[in-house]
Amino acid sequence: MSGFNLRFLGHSTVRLELGGRVVLTDPVLTARVGGLTRVVPPPPRETYADADLVLLSHLHGDHLHLPSLKLLGRGARIVVPRGAGSWLAKKGFTRVEEIAPGETLTEGELTVTATEAVHSGHRWGPRLTHGPQSPAVGHLIKTAETTVYNAGDTDLFAGMADFGPVDVALLPVWGWGPNLGPGHLDPARAAKAAERVRARAAVPVHWGTLAVPGLRRTARMRRLLADPPRVFAAEVRKHGIATDVLFTEPGAEVALPAREDRA
Repeated sequence: MSGFNLRFLGHSTVRLELGGRVVLTDPVLTARVGGLTRVVPPPPRETYADADLVLLSHLHGDHLHLPSLKLLGRGARIVVPRGAGSWLAKKGFTRVEEIAPGETLTEGELTVTATEAVHSGHRWGPRLTHGPQSPAVGHLIKTAETTVYNAGDTDLFAGMADFGPVDVALLPVWGWGPNLGPGHLDPARAAKAAERVRARAAVPVHWGTLAVPGLRRTARMRRLLADPPRVFAAEVRKHGIATDVLFTEPGAEVALPAREDRA
């Protein structure tokens, strides 16, 4: 597809080139994220320095990562869920905008519409009531020819059926630890999400990038750093879902099918 490129930079960070613009989703660009270590190399600067638009799905530290945002510059155009803008602006960022499900903004030829997501929106987790909070969102990123669904962190929900059909869905298939908490897709639910949004292609994200240092060498954690996208692809095949799984290692370009292959 001319003028459409994706690169999976790791975790939930994707570089999207579409409509003459560069979009970054949930940038995590450093070797450490809080108490987590990166198990693959950080992306080189040239993969993110030219971003026109930064889309943040929610406030958790592995999605809204302040050290990574600082690498993009205080003047980067950053879009956060409605209710989080003033908190981020107080951190020194000067071009912060808010968006809520159903609302749309533009960036050149792109339109970005926030979608519902079923996930905790509190900065510090679902059990706390103090501190910044705003509803988690996903995004539909569109040009006249192409639609990309960026799910963010979410569980499966019926309203996903309203988003499709989409050309490419960026779907989380795991997390960073040995277990998944509420509000996440595992490989089986991610396959159902691909079916609900009628994704012609899907890129599995939110896997293989971050780990708890003391666990990363255990046999279970080694499997969880590698297996989820493969299980996702197997679930798509098993259920006969008409989605092309674009398996991509963290840091690599996504091999997009030609448009005629997806007609």
